[in-house]
Amino acid sequence: MPLVAAGDYRPDVSDYMGTASRNVLNVIPRGDGYGPFTGFSAYTSALPGACRGGFFALKSDGSVVTFAGTSTKLYRLNSTNYTWVDVSKGGGTYSALSSTAQWQFEQFGNLIFATQANTVLQVYDLSSSTEFADCAGSPPQAAYIGVVGRFLVLSGLLSNPYRIQWSGLNATTTWTSGVNSSDYQDLPDGGVCRGVAGGEYGVVFQDNAIRRMSYVAGSPYIFQIERITKDKGLYAPYSIIRAGEKIFFYAGQGFQKIEPGGVPEPIGREKVDRTFGLDLDKGNLQLFIGAADPRSTRVYWAYKSAAGAIGTAYDKVLGYDFLLDRFFPVQASGEFLLGMSQSGITLEALDSISSSVDAMSLSLDAYATAVQPELAQFSTSHILGFFRGDNLEATVESAEQGTDENRLSIRGFRPVTDAGTLYGSLLYRDTLSGSSIAGTEVLINSRTGRCDMMRDARYARYKVRIPAGTSWTFLAGVVPDVGAGGAL
Repeated sequence: MPLVAAGDYRPDVSDYMGTASRNVLNVIPRGDGYGPFTGFSAYTSALPGACRGGFFALKSDGSVVTFAGTSTKLYRLNSTNYTWVDVSKGGGTYSALSSTAQWQFEQFGNLIFATQANTVLQVYDLSSSTEFADCAGSPPQAAYIGVVGRFLVLSGLLSNPYRIQWSGLNATTTWTSGVNSSDYQDLPDGGVCRGVAGGEYGVVFQDNAIRRMSYVAGSPYIFQIERITKDKGLYAPYSIIRAGEKIFFYAGQGFQKIEPGGVPEPIGREKVDRTFGLDLDKGNLQLFIGAADPRSTRVYWAYKSAAGAIGTAYDKVLGYDFLLDRFFPVQASGEFLLGMSQSGITLEALDSISSSVDAMSLSLDAYATAVQPELAQFSTSHILGFFRGDNLEATVESAEQGTDENRLSIRGFRPVTDAGTLYGSLLYRDTLSGSSIAGTEVLINSRTGRCDMMRDARYARYKVRIPAGTSWTFLAGVVPDVGAGGAL
């Protein structure tokens, strides 16, 4: 029998990610199969409260500055001892975030902007500030922020949720309509504005519409705004991901992507949309957070499942490799998911990272290039860290094999992997209407590289489980040892 790919998809069986007929957990897709997903490794001390937003900025000298927010405070990371310094305006507290909201940040030159609907737009100058301050020019209070070309764009306005408003051209303190190209646009239909994905052009997301805003130099209306969808909008405001030139988001119709200059295309149809829609806790969409892994072709969505514990944390992560067009779930929990760069380190700060140079998760040679972002999260203990720990336990199941006409006599299978330790098992059934039965796990035979078992069934799936901490790099599939079964 030919190789059964671990990620093979049969839409007539089920969605891809994790009903009884599919499970690909804690692995990342690769061209040669799947590879391990590593666990969380702490990088900083704990924030004083639950993280409600995070961001990193690059200074003109190339160094990294990290910011985070709690419900009522803003913090900057001390890059010497990795503690959090309160940089809230005047050392005070802000009006508390709505329970369904997060802080959002953007960088505009040397300026870092932080926004949430219950307070005035905050600004921090990387070259001179010691704390945040109110942005000058009387900008509107807004839930969402983006940078489109050389304009700062606010949406989800407290005063008018159907409006988007932008600053002057290269003038973030100019918010008077008609001055230096600053203006606003009320959107007549499509519902509340839920965010703007920035870039050279902007993509405006509403409840039931998506619009593109393109700068028209010298024009009296500044931006040309055109609707690109009707009856398809943004379901979860923090699910927007800008990965290079692509935009990913979650609509009421499922996961979508927008190519440059294009319209939304479904990417989760008959793969994850049905299962995910049932699993998502729709009452906690503030924990449905998207982030790109800048070092790969993968994007991730953290979310709180319907069965997850009540609180301020998500309990599941769903990944998508847009080059391979594969989804994969990861078992991880935390408060905020983001792309993050690591700041530099001094010799005096080594003890705060590790008591042993040999035990460091990132070598000292790598710190010179650590400015390159990678996937990170704030844990449920309010600690920022990266996914550099030991390999997580991985489980992979094949698609279901078999036909209505013939039975299978299964003698085992050989996993195609470099993992030295793993366990194999079968899930089998005799009718499509019946539930699958889990067979007994067996340890791989180190001499033959096989998982030996005996089972007669009409339909079967092959399951591989690689224990946590095992050293391995790929799992391409399994080669079943199958013959014709007895008649029934």
